[in-house]
Amino acid sequence: MNSIHLICLGVKDLSTSRKFYKALGFEEPNDKNSETIVFYNNFGTKLELFPYKELLKDIGISETDHPMPQSFNGMTLAFNTKSEKEAEQTFENALKNGGMLVKPLTWGDWGGYSGYFKDINGYFWEVAYSSAWKFDQNDMLIIE
Repeated sequence: MNSIHLICLGVKDLSTSRKFYKALGFEEPNDKNSETIVFYNNFGTKLELFPYKELLKDIGISETDHPMPQSFNGMTLAFNTKSEKEAEQTFENALKNGGMLVKPLTWGDWGGYSGYFKDINGYFWEVAYSSAWKFDQNDMLIIE
């Protein structure tokens, strides 16, 4: 097993979350069942939005034992850009549409430019750029 086909984010409000991710440029192939579940196409994966309570039911665990995390849960999602300008535009767009600033875009000692925001459900996203990065024909980041 060497692939991730679907990343599911449990969300507080599906409609609001759907608007947030559409504003960031995520492409929804169709809006069939969008009142109960949303899928976005990416290169190699899909991003799914699903109500948190329904996700708990699907897993078979209770909300009492597993309330929606309100703090950092040890996982981040990342959007790697092909230019400094794209990183800035992406970051600004996230903040303009309800994302919360965690760490502004800055040049790091690793030679890249990155920052963090929390989406409207509290998930941490990194936006990053490095002039050393290469992408393949499917826009997959090449890590050498």
